[in-house]
Amino acid sequence: MILDVNVQNKYQVIIENGILKKASSYFNLDRKVLILSDSGVPIVYSEAIKQQCKEAVTFVIDQGEQSKNIDSYLQVMKVLVENEFTRSDCIVAVGGGVVGDLGGFVASTYMRGIDFYNCPTTLLSQVDSSIGGKTAVDFLTYKNIIGTFYQPKCVLIDTSTLKTLSARQFYSGLVEALKMGITSDPKLVDLIDNNKGHLFKVIDEVIFRALSVKKEVVEKDTKEQGLRQILNFGHTIGHAIESSSDMKLLHGECVGLGMLYFSSKEVKQRIISILKKYNLPTEIELDKEEIFKYIKHDKKTRGNTINVVFVDQIGKYRIENISLDSLKEILDKENLNA
Repeated sequence: MILDVNVQNKYQVIIENGILKKASSYFNLDRKVLILSDSGVPIVYSEAIKQQCKEAVTFVIDQGEQSKNIDSYLQVMKVLVENEFTRSDCIVAVGGGVVGDLGGFVASTYMRGIDFYNCPTTLLSQVDSSIGGKTAVDFLTYKNIIGTFYQPKCVLIDTSTLKTLSARQFYSGLVEALKMGITSDPKLVDLIDNNKGHLFKVIDEVIFRALSVKKEVVEKDTKEQGLRQILNFGHTIGHAIESSSDMKLLHGECVGLGMLYFSSKEVKQRIISILKKYNLPTEIELDKEEIFKYIKHDKKTRGNTINVVFVDQIGKYRIENISLDSLKEILDKENLNA
């Protein structure tokens, strides 16, 4: 399956089992290549890329969101400088969203921009951060607060990599696909809801449908000036929950909880049913003041207001600009306490 992303710098997303072994057919690896990965990614994935490179340097960061920071950014920059990378060389990210975000951010700023290729190996990164060009690192406990918009040259999604994920990681990633379906694609919601026992048989279609939603949005709103905000459904409170939990909850788990605050009663019941089916949390003990502190630093906040995505019916959404006081009322009204 192939998706063409028609932004200013057009690129393709190729979804295929085992495609990492054919990366040189899609990436220009006949130059110096930095392969960026993390300690949780099986080394065979990086090696599959390395074997196809003319000259490769591999750098591995520690696994987890805690590595998506300025220190890691500077470490990768140091590797590029010490190995005399030039503007004509490239970075290949092999791993989840942390590696992709960090690799893209480094690529966007090293010598004012070098080529970046992405090989997402988690379901979360495959259905969400693999396209769109958002790159970032966390800073002072705030997620993605330093970053750029920088599109990859090409994205390879090898679905065989999903078989090495834990069930928790896999289902957490599934939430981002569910999010796309809730706002824009009822058939995708049904696909997830009705295939608990054999999701791997339909995973290519799940990824393709989720990315098709994101592709259409990104093409119309590359830098999140309006429409692209629908991709933040569940993220306003979800990111705050994630930050306040000291990253003990996975991103998808937090987004799943965050969607419940901005859904109609009918939609909320459907989401809860699906989350429970995949052993995802539907309740949480919230320190509402702590949550609100993080929300005030959200990139979608404008003065004393914030843009929020509401879903009243699956497949339909509305974006509203509400006051932070109104958001506090939503937090008080929607009780998800465990």
